[in-house]
Formats: sequence, C-alpha cells, structure tokens
Amino acid sequence: MIRITELALPLDHPQDALRAAILERLGIQDADLLNFTVFKRSYDARKKNSEIKFVYIIDLEARHEDQLLQRFANDTHIRPAPDTNYYPVAQAPTGLTERPVIIGFGPCGLFAALSLAQMGFKPIVLERGKEVRQRTKDTWALWRKKTLTPESNVQYGEGGAGLFSDGKLYSQIKDPKFYGRKVMAEFVRAGAPEEIMYVSKPHIGTFRLTGVVATMREEIKQLGGEVRFEAKVTDILRADNGQIEGVVLDNGEVIHSRHVVLALGHSARDTFRMLHKNGVYIEAKPFAIGFRIEHPQSLIDNARLGKYAGHPELGAADYKLVYHAKNGRAVYSFCMCPGGTVVAATSEPGRVVTNGMSQYSRNERNANAGIVVGITPEQDFPGGPLAGVEFQEQLESKAYELGGRDYCAPGQLVGDFIRGKPSTEFGEVEPSYKPGVKLGDLHPSLPSYVIEAIREALPEFGKQIRGFDRDDAVLTGIETRTSSPVRIKRDHDSLQSINTPGLYPAGEGAGYAGGILSAGVDGIKIAEAVALDMLAQHGKNA
Repeated sequence: MIRITELALPLDHPQDALRAAILERLGIQDADLLNFTVFKRSYDARKKNSEIKFVYIIDLEARHEDQLLQRFANDTHIRPAPDTNYYPVAQAPTGLTERPVIIGFGPCGLFAALSLAQMGFKPIVLERGKEVRQRTKDTWALWRKKTLTPESNVQYGEGGAGLFSDGKLYSQIKDPKFYGRKVMAEFVRAGAPEEIMYVSKPHIGTFRLTGVVATMREEIKQLGGEVRFEAKVTDILRADNGQIEGVVLDNGEVIHSRHVVLALGHSARDTFRMLHKNGVYIEAKPFAIGFRIEHPQSLIDNARLGKYAGHPELGAADYKLVYHAKNGRAVYSFCMCPGGTVVAATSEPGRVVTNGMSQYSRNERNANAGIVVGITPEQDFPGGPLAGVEFQEQLESKAYELGGRDYCAPGQLVGDFIRGKPSTEFGEVEPSYKPGVKLGDLHPSLPSYVIEAIREALPEFGKQIRGFDRDDAVLTGIETRTSSPVRIKRDHDSLQSINTPGLYPAGEGAGYAGGILSAGVDGIKIAEAVALDMLAQHGKNA
C-alpha cells in the first residue's frame, strides 16, 4: 500500500477527478491503479475569501509499488501506507468462569464491553439509566414538560452524556495504534455514515447515534455479553489488601468479579462519594465553568467561510477561540455545536446545567458553544478530593434559583452582560434552550473572576469573528460539567487503580478522556488491559 498526502483538488471537483489526480501525481496509467481509499479529507478556511480546496490523504494499491516508492524516495508526500487495522490482543481461554464487570454504558463502557465481547470474555454491563429509546423519552420530558427523571436524562442512560451532544468524533489525543480507527469503523458497521472514516471533523448527531448505540448493544449480547439497565451500583466489595472482589447493586444483588471497569460519566457524583468512602484513591482535578453562547449560524458561516458560506460541501461552520484575561484566567470556547441547540443537562433535582447538541444535519437556526474559564482545585476549590463536586453543586443550585426554580435557565444578552446591565427582552437571537430562558443578570451565577474574564474576552472574540460580541447574542447559564471534577488515579502500565487492584478507572468520569472518541479509545485500552490480566490469572490458576 502507498499513501499520498497533501493532494489538493477544487471544492466542487467531479467524482472522477480524484482518480485522475492520483494517476497524474504518480505518473502511472489507469490500469496500474488497482484501488484506492480516502483516508482523510480536510480543508483550510483560515483565509476565508481565498479559494478553498479539499486536501486529501489517499491510501492505494498499484502495480509495481516497490518501483514507485523507489522513484519517489525523496518525496515526503508519497510513502508506504501504515497498517491501520486493529488486532485483538487476546482471546478468552476455554474454561474461564470469571466475567469482567463494566459500570457505565457511555462511549467508554460501550467500547470496553464490545472489545471484551469480541475477544470472548462475556462482560456484564451495569448501567444505572435506561435503554436509549426510553431514555430519549425521559430526556424530552424535562425539555418539554419540566419533568426530571434523576436516573434517566442527558447524563445517565445508554450512550452516556455523549449521546445528547453533537456526536463529534474528533480529538487531539495521540493515537499511534489507531484505536480511533476502530472506534470509527465500529460506528460505521453499526449504521453511522461512512464519511466519518475520512472527513476531518466527523460527527454523527444525536438521532442517528441512538440507533448506532442500540445496534452495538445487540452485538455485545450476541457475543455472550450481558447489558443490564436500571442497575445502579451502590457499593463495592474490597478485600483487606485492597483487591476488588465485586459490586453491590441498589436492589441488594452482589456480583462477584476481580476485574471491574469504572466507566463512569463525569456526573456520577454519588458513585464518586461511594468510592471515596470505600478508600479508593481519588483526587480533585481542574475543569472549567461558564455559559453557553448563541448566535445565528449564518453569522458564523459568513465570518468563517466568507464567499463559501452555505456551500453544501462545507456545511455549518464551527470555531475555536482562546483568550488570556488580565486576571490570569484562560477563557475558551468549548464543545461548539454548529446549527444546534442548547439543552438542559441536569441530572439532579433543584439544579440547572446547560450543554450543547446538534443533529447530523446541523441545520438549526443558531450556533452555540460553551464560553468557559479554567479553574483549579489549588486556587478555586481547595478542601479535598470531592471539593470540585461540591463546588459544581453549589453553582448549579444557584442557577436553578436564578432561573425561577422550574428548570428554566438564567440568561442575559451579550451587550448587557458586558455593560453589567440586567436584560429584559430578547433581540433577533432567540434562545434554543428548553424549558426556557429567564432573562436577568448572570453576575450572581458564577464567581466574579469568571464573570470578569468572560466580559473581557467577548469583545476580543468579536475581533476574531465579526459579530461575536453583538448586543443581542444570548448567554445561557450555566455550563459546569465540561469535564470530571475528579481523577480516579490509575497505574500507568496496568491501568488499574493505584490502591485497588482489579479496579480499572476509565473514560471521562475517571478523568482520562474528554469526548466520544477519546472515551471510546480509552475503553478499548482498558478492555485490552483487563483481557491480558484475566488471561494471566487464568494461566496461573490452570
């Protein structure tokens, strides 16, 4: 296989132009090109009024590949293609009676379970929430009727918090073993669009992701795995030497296993407290807090794409912004959702949390993103491993009060926010958050150092994206669950808890991932570690 990089073609090139460009680049005849696949397709829109081109990475098979590679030996853009296939590290031995337990069925738990099932280890998955279809109904009940189901919502249930998001599948993690390709390939095999394998910023969208997740669950079951919903873990069994021995469910059932994966989401606060009470090592970690901001999607398209705004091949434009405020705080955009909506994301009564969501089409009127400020335990919430959890709870309870105590969210127009003036009526930008937004003053909702930093940052962002600080853009409060407030620390090599052997902290909730792709990748890594350890222990006992 040969890989060609930096192969550029016009945005509106015909389908057969790609093959012609490959032939020209290599200087070969059509019959010599046996087949090719697009590994990646991207574009550069930083100079919005210049010509935008698609830039391809192509993997291909051709006649006389050795001769071609020798001819282009000095060309850095023509090289042997790397092997991007995934190869399982183990296979369950016959006679194995122990079954690994996975707590949580978000992206991390999903891929940990799927990988273990594919290797023959028959995992037992315990998910506190409901299956994806019923979970969707419960979530819509909060948005439409202000009825919260504490164990079935944006945070809890099949698919995890990533289900009600943009379904973004890109990450900045290093992935030398191409675990990310396996995540993508499994999604496609379960019904996701094939383009996620090669576009530069792939996404699935919530409605399509629900069917994909359900299909993957059925494969786990067909391979001998077990997926239990409404199965909340309320305790763990831990030996005197710290070894994990099993878990206890809220109905009193005990499940014994010496291999337990903690694939918790970042909102599993009661489980964090239970683990801490049982002596599992947990430490506080930094996260970020702020608001959701909404603009007309057309404003973002025009600012980012110029004359190409609205081009069907480019879709809705996104952005990424960072500013360092005078008070030393970093302000940045988080989880940007083109053509999406701001959603109610609380999982607890009497609290308000926001998040962003997009469908696959990304064709809603507004663009939204978190505008957040990084905070640290040393500076902002000292007091122990769970101090960040308590800080989040206090802020979310205050937001509930400011929103009117009915799950509406507090909001303010950007112009009024910058001037320190309460808002009384909306302008052209209509907020998408349901159940609704109560206008007023957002200053009491977050610490003053956060308010000051965001007030300073918004006009600066307006210099990068014209209109970003327009007076009637809407801020909706509050965004607090950007990442887990704790890290359940694990050993670098074994991936087991540093003081509880057999317990495998994983994914977002444990502080080792951020987003669907990185959580899925971490789930695969954990599955490999579990499989190899179970294989080794079985060999010792045989």
